[in-house]
Amino acid sequence: MPLISTSDLAERIGTRDLKVFDVRADLADPKEGRRRYEEGHIPGAVFVDLEKDLTGREGPGRHPLPRPEEFSATVRRLGVSPTDLAVAYDDVGGAWASRLWWMLRSLGHPNVRVLDGGFPKWEAEDRPITRAVPRPVPGDFATVRAWRGVVDRASVAAAESTVVDARAPERYRGESEPIDPVAGHIPGAINLPYAANLAPDGTFLPADELAARFASVGPNPIVYCGSGVSACHDILAMEVAGIPDAQLYEGSWSDWIRQQDAPVATGDE
Repeated sequence: MPLISTSDLAERIGTRDLKVFDVRADLADPKEGRRRYEEGHIPGAVFVDLEKDLTGREGPGRHPLPRPEEFSATVRRLGVSPTDLAVAYDDVGGAWASRLWWMLRSLGHPNVRVLDGGFPKWEAEDRPITRAVPRPVPGDFATVRAWRGVVDRASVAAAESTVVDARAPERYRGESEPIDPVAGHIPGAINLPYAANLAPDGTFLPADELAARFASVGPNPIVYCGSGVSACHDILAMEVAGIPDAQLYEGSWSDWIRQQDAPVATGDE
């Protein structure tokens, strides 16, 4: 199960093999996530910077993956060892935390969870919050030299499996595009917005409801979003629903439209 409840996490706080990571972020202000962390976070949580720790310096799209060797070193710096339980959280229903979940799992670390309901639920339940910043002891996470479950633009163009667009419906239809220079979606892709994976309280829908939501995707779906971050939320939801082996289009829409004369569809499909 890729999720952990606030009550289960609270029982584990302070245990030696627990590593908690605060992945709060704001795409409009790269410093905002750290500011929120410094104002208060879950005890023991280490801040993980979306732009610096979870994004490479070069590659496809706006948020390319770092080289796996570089991220392996980041994981060690964050204090993760092979036997540790890693828990990631944010304050937007897991949209950013799921990126860390996916990256750790892709490198072969199976014991990683996203906090269901995130920091808002933790805070609403009046659970402990601190401003103390821990200094993690480096872990002994092994160096991994390849990402698993990643596809590129050519693979998407030739795909026989379902391609899923995790962005908001208005971006999928091409009615609005607040970030990228071209609006629309990859022809043939279906729209399953990541935000619809959540209940009104910000927790994930039950597994049976998610299974019904993703019933049409078939085996080995390819998931994309704007830049490869929130697509991980759909992949996590599919995992909850019992649909394994979803693949991430790393560069996502921001990479697709870099191609000269890239085919673009608008409206509903």
